[in-house]
Amino acid sequence: MQVNLNSVDKVKRFVIIMSEIEDNIDLVSGRYIVDAKSLLGIFSLDLSKPIKLEFNGSHNEESIKKILHEFDYELQA
Repeated sequence: MQVNLNSVDKVKRFVIIMSEIEDNIDLVSGRYIVDAKSLLGIFSLDLSKPIKLEFNGSHNEESIKKILHEFDYELQA
């Protein structure tokens, strides 16, 4: 799954939402992996492109879609 975090407001809102989830969540951009709950970590990534989101926990796909609707997520095959 990929998300677009192409503005400061989107990044701030994304971190707030991710912080409410107990699972471990990572963002992957190229060879860099950062905690999706880390504001500074996210700002270290190239935000001009979609970023891969990896969940390591028990969330199901439908709940993730509801959470991420405002971030123009894309499901990857």
